Amino acid sequence: MPDNRAMTNGKTSKTTVGRLKSRPQFLAVRTGESRRGRTFLLEVLDRQAPDSPPRVGFTVTKKHGNAVARNRMRRRLKEAVRQSAGFAMKAGHDYVIVARREVLTVPFAELTAQLAERINGRPRPKRSEETRSRKA
Repeated sequence: MPDNRAMTNGKTSKTTVGRLKSRPQFLAVRTGESRRGRTFLLEVLDRQAPDSPPRVGFTVTKKHGNAVARNRMRRRLKEAVRQSAGFAMKAGHDYVIVARREVLTVPFAELTAQLAERINGRPRPKRSEETRSRKA
């Protein structure tokens, strides 16, 4: 019987990204920081475990279309993480990417650039009550 390990390229990638799969994991990430973007919202949680690989989860709500559209959005985000954003993710962090409808229309190169920028970026400071919209 052939050894299946011989069929792989033999390289171990440092950029392997794990997956968030259960609801409690997704809810825990919501307590972290949020980084808003035009095409998606990125939620980040530092698990205080620098020796463990980063984990990522994807959320696409039903208000963004039927199952076909939602799956296309999820597939585009997964591929963007696989191609470029996995390199930017920090070990010991959890990331949840909440898609917006624009994920389907933005060019893929721009999507990957935005994702890498959001992962590397810092959250914007919250606006004070004085500078928020003044509805009388």
